Amino acid sequence: MVSSDSPTLTIPDRLRSDRSVAIGVLAMLAAVSFLPVLLTPIPAMVDYPNHLARMYILSQNGTPSANPYYEVVWAFYPNLGMDLLVPQMAQLMSVENATRLFLLLSQLLIVSGALLLEWTRKGRIEFAGFAALAFLYCLPFSWGFVNFEFGLGVALWGIAVYLMLAEGPWPLRFAANAIFVAALFVAHFFSLGIYGATLGLYELWRARHQQAYGIAAARLGALAIPALVLLGVMHMTAGAIGSEGTSWFLGFKPIWPLRIMNGYNLTAAAATGLTLAILLYFATRRGVLKLDPTGIWLAIGLALLYVAIPSKLFGTSFVDLRVIPAAALILPAFCSLSLPGRAWRIAALAVISGITLINLAVVFAVWLPYRADYAAIIESFRKLDRGSRVLVGSTGDEGDPPFADLTSYPMFYAPTLAIHYANAFVPNLFTEEGKQPVRAREAVRRLAIPYGGPVPLDLLGAIAAGQPPADVPPFVRTWVRDYDYLYVLGPRAANPLPDLLEVLDASERFVLYKIRKS
Repeated sequence: MVSSDSPTLTIPDRLRSDRSVAIGVLAMLAAVSFLPVLLTPIPAMVDYPNHLARMYILSQNGTPSANPYYEVVWAFYPNLGMDLLVPQMAQLMSVENATRLFLLLSQLLIVSGALLLEWTRKGRIEFAGFAALAFLYCLPFSWGFVNFEFGLGVALWGIAVYLMLAEGPWPLRFAANAIFVAALFVAHFFSLGIYGATLGLYELWRARHQQAYGIAAARLGALAIPALVLLGVMHMTAGAIGSEGTSWFLGFKPIWPLRIMNGYNLTAAAATGLTLAILLYFATRRGVLKLDPTGIWLAIGLALLYVAIPSKLFGTSFVDLRVIPAAALILPAFCSLSLPGRAWRIAALAVISGITLINLAVVFAVWLPYRADYAAIIESFRKLDRGSRVLVGSTGDEGDPPFADLTSYPMFYAPTLAIHYANAFVPNLFTEEGKQPVRAREAVRRLAIPYGGPVPLDLLGAIAAGQPPADVPPFVRTWVRDYDYLYVLGPRAANPLPDLLEVLDASERFVLYKIRKS
């Protein structure tokens, strides 16, 4: 028999206790989730070494150590998040640390923005933070789309601030929107698109709900005016949004939701993605998880956007893929979760934590070994003559996703770091007009490929043998004459052209050759 003066735990006390546990777990997951960036000098992301090489060029521009093959040409481009911030940060620390700090800042913006948006809508924190951590290393983020990640974090903050002011004085709302539109326009254009689409859908729902269509038209116009003004300024100043090129890869649209959770392991991505999808389905069917009317409207709108938007737009690939993490970060703020008991709450907490930790374990398993791989290739740069030209080849063909071995792709752009360590020219550096303020100088511009991976070794061999294909790219048509060194990425193999190539260095992921000049 329980004594009458024994303490009892009321239902509200239990809820508060469960929330305290959830907040504690969230804090621990966040601490562990930020560790990969803190523990790795160069994060093992596909695009990250290329971005780092560009940061070196921007930070050293105008100094005696500036690279002789590249020039900095600023224009009103809407993809300049890290290009504007990192060189300023690099005045206080190394370029490597400044670039890594920018990535960490992007992750912090993603998590804090999701939390702020949920708090704005609900007045409390429930599960948006868990969703943000589960997607922190999703496919577009782990591939190194760092400007997009930074911009999306800013967009979450902008959406939250706009909703705070939605019923307030219009001048304050207009000013806040103008500030965020300007920041997002400069940071990343597709993050601005997510911001605009979300708030546009919200205003359409508001108009439908309140049947105040005239007011809604005015609010939508006020929402769009800053972006239209910036587009006009960009046009008048000869700015650009990337290059031309629009493609729909419709066959991948059903696949991406199951691939989205992990950028390195197909099995982990499918297992965690399927688990999450099944749990969301049953939670919705049983009424445990509910979208509020605004959330339903947003979910339908974002789903239609995902289906309709091209896979490649303005020369930018994987555009539709970026809608998925955006929806995963926005929609939790418009959901309510009513689990029937404490056991259910603990189980839900365990599942979402397990999904996050599984994908995080894969990130650790890839990133930590790459510390040695990146150190090895940086050491190999010592064997290059300063000011040389460096071509990058591969033992395999570069194909469209899904790729055979995603863990090999973080090495694809590592040779671009020779731009800094050996003052070299590397044709694979990202220099696309409308995206980056760096371009190759006139003397080597014909060799530059603004976006592209290593050249297949078979193609280089065919050219060297005098049997080039009819559609051989111009930048490798006379590669033996144009370049001084060749990095071949992939498993170590026998020298494919011993009369032409001399081995200088090798590791498990690359071989460095000196090209013999006839």
